[in-house]
Amino acid sequence: MRYSFTKITIVRMNRDVPEQIDEELQWIGSSLGLFNLRDKDKSCYRIFITLLKNAKDQKILSSDELAYITGLSRGTVVHHLNKMLSSNIIRLVDNGYVLRGKNLIELIELLKNDSIKLFDDLKKVAEKVDKKM
Repeated sequence: MRYSFTKITIVRMNRDVPEQIDEELQWIGSSLGLFNLRDKDKSCYRIFITLLKNAKDQKILSSDELAYITGLSRGTVVHHLNKMLSSNIIRLVDNGYVLRGKNLIELIELLKNDSIKLFDDLKKVAEKVDKKM
């Protein structure tokens, strides 16, 4: 049996912040498990925003380009890109990275479908286990 790995993280975050675009984007990213308290310089947030700004045109950005645009080290960028890849938020295309959707709504729908498929698979296995027990 072969398993593929996708880490789906969803955090229920209170939304008691003013509805400013920056706070809304922070809330979305935090809800997806992207940003945490250790990200003091908002490096993951900066990378996410850069990818989001280029999502409409599906512009592929290399880790070097992302490092240059965000002012971060390539190592920091690669660390956060790997986290986003394992969460299925971005795709690797032609040695570059692109957000999975062309906008936030499309990305959220894709992630929602991933979650539904995961829970459907869990339910099938649980049914088999319950029958055996």
